[in-house]
Amino acid sequence: MDEIKNNKYQIYLIPKDFETEEVVVSASHWESNREKVPIKISNIEQSKVIIQNPQTAADLVGSSGEVFIQKSQLGGGSPMIRGFSANRVMITVDGVRMNNAIFRSGNLQNIISIDPFTVNNTELVFGPGSVLYGSDAIGGVMNFHTIKPKLKSKNVSKSFDINANTRFSTANNEKTFNINFNQGSENFAYLLSITSTNYGDQVMGSHGPREYLRNEFVQSKDGIDTIIKNKNPEKQIGTGYSQYNVLGKLLYQASDNLSLNLSYYVSASSDIPRYDRLIEYNKEQLKSGDWFYGPQVWRFANFTSIYSKRHNLFDEAKLTLAYQQFKESRNTRNFNDLILKKRKERVNAYSTNLDFYKKINPNDLKTATSTIYYGFELVYNEVSSVANSKNIIDNTTENIQTRYPDGSNWLSSAIYGNIKYEVNSELSIYSGVRINYISVNAPFDTTFLPLPYTSTSYNDYALNGSIGLAYRPSYDFQMNLNISTGFRAPNIDDIGKVFDSEPGSVVVPNSNISAELAYNFEYSVEKSFYDLIKIDLSAYYTILQNALVRRDFQFNGMNSIIYDGELSNVQAIQNAAKAQVYGVQGYLELKLPFNFAISSRLNYQVGEEKQNDGEIVALRHAAPMFGKTVLKYFYDKFRLELYAEYSDKFNNNQLTPAEREKDFIYALDSEGRPYSPSWYTLNLKGLYRINQSILVSAGLENITDQRYRPYSSGIAAPGINFIGALKLAL
Repeated sequence: MDEIKNNKYQIYLIPKDFETEEVVVSASHWESNREKVPIKISNIEQSKVIIQNPQTAADLVGSSGEVFIQKSQLGGGSPMIRGFSANRVMITVDGVRMNNAIFRSGNLQNIISIDPFTVNNTELVFGPGSVLYGSDAIGGVMNFHTIKPKLKSKNVSKSFDINANTRFSTANNEKTFNINFNQGSENFAYLLSITSTNYGDQVMGSHGPREYLRNEFVQSKDGIDTIIKNKNPEKQIGTGYSQYNVLGKLLYQASDNLSLNLSYYVSASSDIPRYDRLIEYNKEQLKSGDWFYGPQVWRFANFTSIYSKRHNLFDEAKLTLAYQQFKESRNTRNFNDLILKKRKERVNAYSTNLDFYKKINPNDLKTATSTIYYGFELVYNEVSSVANSKNIIDNTTENIQTRYPDGSNWLSSAIYGNIKYEVNSELSIYSGVRINYISVNAPFDTTFLPLPYTSTSYNDYALNGSIGLAYRPSYDFQMNLNISTGFRAPNIDDIGKVFDSEPGSVVVPNSNISAELAYNFEYSVEKSFYDLIKIDLSAYYTILQNALVRRDFQFNGMNSIIYDGELSNVQAIQNAAKAQVYGVQGYLELKLPFNFAISSRLNYQVGEEKQNDGEIVALRHAAPMFGKTVLKYFYDKFRLELYAEYSDKFNNNQLTPAEREKDFIYALDSEGRPYSPSWYTLNLKGLYRINQSILVSAGLENITDQRYRPYSSGIAAPGINFIGALKLAL
């Protein structure tokens, strides 16, 4: 295999053989051969990401062609997996869940706190992953594995590495710089990575719906709002922001059997304008003078100890202790209003995982081999929520209704186990079970909202299981069958939130809810022909019962109340629906002569939601059919990719009722009704290794300068965009 090795970078210039064994972690918390696992898992290696140059981790998973990304603002990215999104999909970093007690059902942007420069590889798990990861893992799991410190090899004299990366993009005037250090001895290693990024206002394409243009914007000075005509309507005024990320890691190899790892991650953004709210109109006038998220801050400390020694109970044991702190805020002010309303949240998340694995009959080739994986988990979240209003002229403040019940907490404890039973070299059976206990406690302050109760709690158990078969009669053919269940227990966002969900509506607390339950059935087949063609097809069907959805509600017998000075329709999160999602995922790869190759991914899903009154509507996070087709060229130190990304349209009757009301983010059809048009982009990316120390890459995205918004997005995607990047090993 011809490849480039540039310290931590490894770029394959010739596609790997189809039969090459791939190692995955997300199936058991331990490394397993991909061919023995019946679950659909896609692995995005760092070598595949370098040529794409994703700006955020959301763009990183979107580059796979298997995850649909929604954006309400430039500083965002909400992945949709098999019809589910937000708090129905799981994000983990180095095996630790990022999902916390205030993850909502609406679109989330927490994923952008993860720095692509620090991601070694990303595993995408499709379908319920609750057996391993607990609540929320209904649609799938995105498991980010960050780079590791490197010990000094005995036969290498160099013990200190410095790598620098810089990138710029024209569509949003991006300026990014990253530097990382690695110092290693035979037993001790230290890694530090620092990234700084600044984005300007994003420019959309020239060819597409006129409804997306930013014709005017609000400018504020001395408490007076003025509507300014935009000289360049394709420039989305109010989208720029900045962010920095720092990752530090320590590795101590205490002995051949014991490894100790300590890491600390901090990510912080500037204020992030909520662009879709800034383009919303109240009749003929822009509604908001200000709408922005305060700095999004994520701190993550993680200690991992791995002990390897054959024992009656385990062959390896892993202890993971983690602490995370999340800070976010929402800041809103109506046009020509002097009052800025600020709602701030902080979540402290503590978690402990103890994982083991044990092989049975590992050396007896005549006997079936079993591997048992089991573990324990404890997760505790505490939520702080404060709110006040500020007069932007005299800076006087007063308290107002908080978004969440201050002082609430969320607890999850679980025991889980998996067994991989290799009947023979062709057939493997993989099954697992998890018992989970969830507890939620929320005290309510009735000062501003006269609730009929002062506190609420939720306690329940969940039992989840999975069983799958992986049949591989030959190296070039495999069939998988998998049945699994998942669940999502109510969190603080479900039980205790008070917020304006959409113009003219307010969500109030509702404690009379229970967990969502998912049942998934999946069949897949992989086949390669003469090491030249590979086909991978998956068909799935997921049923979601007791679906937690936002529906009309009564508060103290009233259908509407005054909230933030506006008469608002009362809503609450309720178990008011049953949903189903079914679809197929397809992948085709073809090796061509003269170092060419072509690959294509296509995703088709249908999501339906049956409400209590029997009406069937579209499921909000089931994306239109979408995909990606890539033509690759490899030669010596050079790599080139010409690719197309595309998405089908959603007509007005295919949108959910709530989406139809958001006419300010959609195009209008011939009858003046909101709809989401189809779109495509053509893109060209290339990289070249000058020498052992210098790697350059460049790209031209959206070559035909299309103006489009991915389904449900509030910001138009970049128009024609030139990207330049340089990587140096110093």
